[in-house]
Amino acid sequence: MKRIDIPPVWLAAFLYVAWSLSNAFPALSFGGGWAEFLAGILIGSGIVLLLLAIVEFRKHKTTFIPHETATALIQSGIFKRSRNPIYLGDMLILAGGILWWDAVVALPLVPIFLWVIEKRFVIPEENKLRRQFRVQFAAYCAKTRRWI
Repeated sequence: MKRIDIPPVWLAAFLYVAWSLSNAFPALSFGGGWAEFLAGILIGSGIVLLLLAIVEFRKHKTTFIPHETATALIQSGIFKRSRNPIYLGDMLILAGGILWWDAVVALPLVPIFLWVIEKRFVIPEENKLRRQFRVQFAAYCAKTRRWI
């Protein structure tokens, strides 16, 4: 069961709900092509964040898979700006999908997704890193925000 409890599965589920809501309430609309344009920017930005983070994980030869033990505390690259760029990228992709499908009623899914990701992944991961890297992690938290 733990194997499917990973952020991409949660993201896919939330995207599915957003898409379903767009089909259930087609009369509600953001209106105009600006939403598709912004959707492209958000989705593209989310993918770039994911890729930049994965490059750093590979460079430091540590895992990016939740629930596994890290062998390094990454503080370089995109991790200088955000402690959670992959989850931030996931949120951007969700927001972009909502705009792309013109799913006005799905907008509350973004903060709900943030809450789920924080409770299921971010907080437990940070607690694990705090125990593993102690002073180094405390210094990192002091200089780098959780999100942006």
